[in-house]
Amino acid sequence: MDRFADRRFGDIDGEPALGRSDWDMLHYRNEMAFSPVFHRVSPPLIRWIADDRGRILSREICSDLFARHFACDIMGYDWRALLDRRGRRALAGAAKEADRPDPVPLRIRTQSGARRWGIVRMVLVVEPGEAPLWYGTIEDIDDRHDHDQRALVDALAESRQHYRWSVELSPQVPWTATPDGMIEEVGPRWWDLTGMPPQSAKGAGWIASLHPDDVGRTLSLWGERLRSGDPVDVDYRIRLADGSYRWMRARASARRDDQGQIVRWYGTLEDIHEQKLAQRELADSEERFRLAVQSARLGIWDFDGANGTRTWSREFRAMLGLSDTEPATSELALRLVHPEDRAQLAEMLDAVAAERLPPHFEATLRVYRADTGALRWIRSIGWRSFSESGRPVRVIVTFQDVTEERNSEDRIRWAATHDPMTRMPNRALWQATLEEMTEQAHRTGERFGLVLVDIDDLKRTNDMLGHDGGDALLCGFARRFAACAPADATVGRLGGDEFGMIAPSLADSAALAQWSAELLGGVRGPYVHNGRSLDCSVSIGGAVFGEHGDEATELLKAADLALYASKSAGRGRLTLFHSQLRAEAQQRSSMIHMARQAIADDLVVPYYQSKVDLRTGQIFGYEALLRWEHPRTGVHAPDSIAAAFDNAEIAVQLTAKMMAAVVQDVRRWLRAGYDPGRVAINASAADFMQHDFAGYVLDHLARNSISPQHFEVEVTETVFLGRGADQVERALHRLSAAGVRIALDDFGTGYASLSHLKQYPVDVLKIDKSFVSNIEEDAGDAVIVDAIGKLGGSLGMEVVAEGVERPGQIDLLLARGCTVGQGYLFGRPQTWATVRSQAA
Repeated sequence: MDRFADRRFGDIDGEPALGRSDWDMLHYRNEMAFSPVFHRVSPPLIRWIADDRGRILSREICSDLFARHFACDIMGYDWRALLDRRGRRALAGAAKEADRPDPVPLRIRTQSGARRWGIVRMVLVVEPGEAPLWYGTIEDIDDRHDHDQRALVDALAESRQHYRWSVELSPQVPWTATPDGMIEEVGPRWWDLTGMPPQSAKGAGWIASLHPDDVGRTLSLWGERLRSGDPVDVDYRIRLADGSYRWMRARASARRDDQGQIVRWYGTLEDIHEQKLAQRELADSEERFRLAVQSARLGIWDFDGANGTRTWSREFRAMLGLSDTEPATSELALRLVHPEDRAQLAEMLDAVAAERLPPHFEATLRVYRADTGALRWIRSIGWRSFSESGRPVRVIVTFQDVTEERNSEDRIRWAATHDPMTRMPNRALWQATLEEMTEQAHRTGERFGLVLVDIDDLKRTNDMLGHDGGDALLCGFARRFAACAPADATVGRLGGDEFGMIAPSLADSAALAQWSAELLGGVRGPYVHNGRSLDCSVSIGGAVFGEHGDEATELLKAADLALYASKSAGRGRLTLFHSQLRAEAQQRSSMIHMARQAIADDLVVPYYQSKVDLRTGQIFGYEALLRWEHPRTGVHAPDSIAAAFDNAEIAVQLTAKMMAAVVQDVRRWLRAGYDPGRVAINASAADFMQHDFAGYVLDHLARNSISPQHFEVEVTETVFLGRGADQVERALHRLSAAGVRIALDDFGTGYASLSHLKQYPVDVLKIDKSFVSNIEEDAGDAVIVDAIGKLGGSLGMEVVAEGVERPGQIDLLLARGCTVGQGYLFGRPQTWATVRSQAA
């Protein structure tokens, strides 16, 4: 809400009359907000009341000085004519800053055009159910001498200090006192509470309102604080207007001058009656609880502070395996407690004797039963009761046998730190051990080896035999892994098919390599599950603390890079970390970054390689190959971002970019009158897993009015493997039914079986260029090409040879049933525009 905001005052209809009670309120508010020195120095020229928009509703002229010097009235918004722009801003700023702003000195325009110094004081009053009103005064201070002005500045500073301390420390009933403890001022609620006028509480008059039982204690504390100057915090009861008593809390602090002398005490009186009642109810509740515990037949230990006797209940004795005649002594209790817990119990017994125990305490101790020697976990909960003087007179402790609960907690704790299948430490526990060993190595200088092991092709076992077979292989390997580990090793299953080991005895590369060779040989033996033999090989990455890293995260990263290198190099081997691995990892990271940048900046473009009839040389289709154009370095092949294709998310995004560009190029060719035949686009396994790939392709073609007969989807044999094979099969059948041809790329180089050619709607077999390149020199390659050509012909499939680069290869391919080829012999991949211009 804008208060006195310049040029923002709204209109208010009507003008309420100014009553005597209004001026009384103004006088009281001024008394509380400003130091009385100002009233003695400068009587007000005028008193006024304004709404919260700055409109003067009522005013009372108090001095003829106003009439002599100021001709205009100040009602409504006319007061603005008395002030310049700076003065209006100062007044508006003070109103916005606080409900009781500091006095505002202003230059006020007289009827002669001259200006006189004045002071405006104001306070915002908000009454329930009524609109807020500003009450204020204007004082003339222009006729004072410099001495008076300095006194005014000092008085203003004192007023600000007085106001700040009085308000900030007075949430309910504020009060102030002289350095010797005589009350100076009391807030208005004092009258509401006690029926006594604030004037009667001044000096030492407030004492008459105290409960007689609280007078001595309160005055003693007040006197001690007056001597020390320390803050006051005391509870006492005061007599209310109806004669009843209510608990209050008095708090006060002393304000000091620059020499450290007390200038004034500032305090508050806070109503805590409900809090006191709640505390009393809590004490009663605790007593009822104690009786309920006794009736529940829990073990009870009762210490009477008055005579120093201890009593053990029958249930407590039964819990400890003691007879009713066994004396209840501290020595007996200490003897039954587990040696590691005796110090804790002894400390508690000493605290009882010295009356230092808190009102409520808990402890859990291990205790040997006196009759059987069985170890039990006993939880104790204790309370103290006090006399009216505040001295502890009784200590009650309940006991409960929580052995089964602790055993359950141990089981839960074990489950949180171990793998339930292999019963090995899980990643959290294993990695915590790694960090502890790293810290110890920093202190002692000892080294240790770290090994990461990954089971090769576990996913294939899961896909072929189900998770039961995969789990059996995991458990069988875990047993052999643990048996092969050195005695000082910590092994763990880190997740999925990955295991880890830390061993101080493998503290150099040679020892680590020797152990890894033993492991590789030890795990190669067959694993049997439901009568079936399971093969297992592992890839291993190793690193040595102090040689390959000095921190846990650094060492783990080094071993992880080495493991990745083992898997990339063919699996079933050990790789020890070396610096080149980090460079390769950075290169992979750079590739992924470039791929993301190419996607974000729309740099992906398709280049088209023709597919040619080897008999006639006629072009009857193209394969769209991914390229990306850097603004400075030009066109790049997909090898420059090869690592990105292993990232499912990026691979899908790259396919989406290619799909959108290829469909657009085909549409432009067709509109220009050029028929490109069938255009093939490559799809990865990730494309089939991320969404409805068939629907995605067909929707693109439909939106661009392209017949599916112009489109071909190339997949490699890897898309047929894995748990998503059913989804791939459905997508390929849907595409084939719509007229999109399906080509199987790089045939013969992967894991696909001949059954896939029957299961999936494959129209084209593409012979990998690794078989075509040496067909003239290598009889084995020629045989493979011959077999694929005959297989494709028998199944009614088109057979395409990739990588045709020499004319001599054409005759050999035609002789083996392959009539279609693509390769550099027929031209390098080109943009759509180049293809169109050549076709024209």
